[in-house]
Amino acid sequence: MTTPAPPRPTPDAEVRATQQEDIDRLIEQFDPESNFRRLVGVSAAIVTVIAVGLSGWHYYTAGFGLHNEIAHRAIHLSIVLGLCFLVFPRQRRLQGPWEWIVSAGLGLFYILLGVELLSSLNEPVPAGAQVAFVAVLVAIAALALPLKVYDGSHQHIPWRDWIFAALASSFSLYLLVYFDGIFIQRPGVHTPLDLMFGVVAIAMVIEATRRTMGIFLPLLAVGVVLYGIFGPYLPGGLAHRGYSVPRVVAHLYKGTEGIYGIPVGVVATFVFHFVLFGIMAQLTGLGQLFVNLATIAAGRYAGGPAKVSVVSSGLFGMISGSAIANTVTTGVMTIPLMKKVGFQPRFAGAVEASASCGGQITPPIMGAAAFIMAETLGVPYSQLILVAIVPAALHYFAILFMVHLEAKRLRLAGMPPEEIPSLGGVLKSSWHLFIPLVVMVTLLLMQYTPFLAAFWGITLTIACSWIPRLLGPAGRGMTGLAITPRALVQGFEMGAKSALGIGAACACVGFVLGITTLTGMGFKFSAFVVDVSGTAAQAVLALDAWKLLDPQDLTILFGLLFTALACIIMGSGVPTTPTYIILASIVAPALAQLGVPQLATHFFVFYYGVLADVTPPVALAAFAAAGIARSEPMRTGMTAFRLSMGKALVPFAFVYTPALLFVDFTWAQFIVSLAGSIVAIMGLGAAYTGYFGRRIGRPAFVALNLLSLSLVFGHALVTAVAAPLVLLILAWHGRGSWGRGGQA
Repeated sequence: MTTPAPPRPTPDAEVRATQQEDIDRLIEQFDPESNFRRLVGVSAAIVTVIAVGLSGWHYYTAGFGLHNEIAHRAIHLSIVLGLCFLVFPRQRRLQGPWEWIVSAGLGLFYILLGVELLSSLNEPVPAGAQVAFVAVLVAIAALALPLKVYDGSHQHIPWRDWIFAALASSFSLYLLVYFDGIFIQRPGVHTPLDLMFGVVAIAMVIEATRRTMGIFLPLLAVGVVLYGIFGPYLPGGLAHRGYSVPRVVAHLYKGTEGIYGIPVGVVATFVFHFVLFGIMAQLTGLGQLFVNLATIAAGRYAGGPAKVSVVSSGLFGMISGSAIANTVTTGVMTIPLMKKVGFQPRFAGAVEASASCGGQITPPIMGAAAFIMAETLGVPYSQLILVAIVPAALHYFAILFMVHLEAKRLRLAGMPPEEIPSLGGVLKSSWHLFIPLVVMVTLLLMQYTPFLAAFWGITLTIACSWIPRLLGPAGRGMTGLAITPRALVQGFEMGAKSALGIGAACACVGFVLGITTLTGMGFKFSAFVVDVSGTAAQAVLALDAWKLLDPQDLTILFGLLFTALACIIMGSGVPTTPTYIILASIVAPALAQLGVPQLATHFFVFYYGVLADVTPPVALAAFAAAGIARSEPMRTGMTAFRLSMGKALVPFAFVYTPALLFVDFTWAQFIVSLAGSIVAIMGLGAAYTGYFGRRIGRPAFVALNLLSLSLVFGHALVTAVAAPLVLLILAWHGRGSWGRGGQA
């Protein structure tokens, strides 16, 4: 009897498979946090068991109670850092000899730190223990060198990474095994063994972050550790009393202000659960539902696919913690459609990248930095949801407005009616997919803990995915995939893998936070920013043309400009969440000294950290979109930056008028600032598109820029003068021109 040939995949299945291959390729290329090995055999089975166990443990603790603070964070980090070396291959991210120089430099740092620790201890350490300790550090340094023999392959784990995984787990397991002795019987007393494990912890956190994030953040961590040690030898205001190696190591390793600080705590209790929820929701088809809803809402208007891209990216961003993953997941569907209707490839890619970056600031489920912000400020996450509404709305209004102008300039129509699904049909086939999201948001607004809300979101996602099958014949025509046991394992494995990068980065950021609290580095930097901002403001006020400006407002403006520049520079090499954590701890106090409300300073840093993903020279989200659009990456990045000009005003607006964040709220201030922000976005959008019914010339471009920038100060008199002038310029250019190119 002949064996029947396997069924040929349907065209739709082939298209989906091709799209998934494109997604995987681009994520691996541009998102180091998602560049996983594709393991096979025994190593794949081991990693799957560990990853599923990690997700299962987080899921259980979210619903049935957490361990004590240190123990919970140590359990989380022991598994996360171990998996970093098993899941991620070592990547050569530096050109020429620089990879060798940096690797050798880091190895030398580990060895010298350990040797200095031994020489600074007050207690004698047996010679054998000293030799063994130094040998471990030498082994770490040697194995970290970029030798090809160490690399292995994408399908198998090389032997050196098993060693790294064991070392990365060891220092957290040490705290767990000897928890009572370390934290209860002798609190504040540091034995030589404690401190030796502390040096191993510093080395392995740096190496894990280097493996998952690249080299910028590890080098920053090394720099701040050296700053803590060599403080007395630094010039001017940077100098401090200096701390011994044992003091620095103990502070970073055994306290809650270093490796096991707030960032790791938030990831272990909040962020991991929402990452897992997002993965499980994507398995059920929630992402496609968002695209369908966006098509219904915006597809029929001028340049429809571009507006669908903006709306769908905003919706999808709620369940995706990565701007790059958001870009490529929705971009494989929207970018070809944008090109098809007439948008240039670089513009299509720029629209998707710019819109995708907004997912992290879009309520009700924002990015990891929002949870860390809530914990840092002591503000309920439910309150942050409400605070973020206006900034997120202005963010997407800015993109949609510029997309609309570009579509009108190119005389593009909307999508054909036959390509737009009906709202009734979508709701009828997908209503069950809304249930987990609605329940989770309701629990958040009712001020239940975020991890409990995520627990019920995950539980209901799994349960509701079976509704079409349970309904039998009545469920025919309903969309979405049931989460079978195999899919559950896949989802839990991918959820754990997706949280590894942020876990390692937050542990590494703990070095910055720990040294900041130990040395007062944040206050020194804040004083520097305040002094420089004041000097710049006085220089501007010396010009007669600027005498009418308030000196305090001008000082704050320069402080914000320096902070925005720092966010963009930091964001070029560090993902959004570490960028926010570092700058919120160092720069935000400077803005607070200038009288800016604390919530506004943190949102400003958060907002500009997100914008860094579309800010050249390292605009990773834009580069990923360029890969789909087949456009030149840097030009795509510059276009994405241009599309972001309008929304770049938004953080300045809510700093000068905190009423937009419902801080010191009055209706008069809120309405004046909101109206001014909308008009400013329209003015800058038209200026940088170069079109509003007809081409905008140089004089109008300059006038729109100056008038729009003046609106961010939120002064009623300035708004009353500048806003009508902006609208008058736009009306003059748009007179009699808005009937062409599809619907408005």
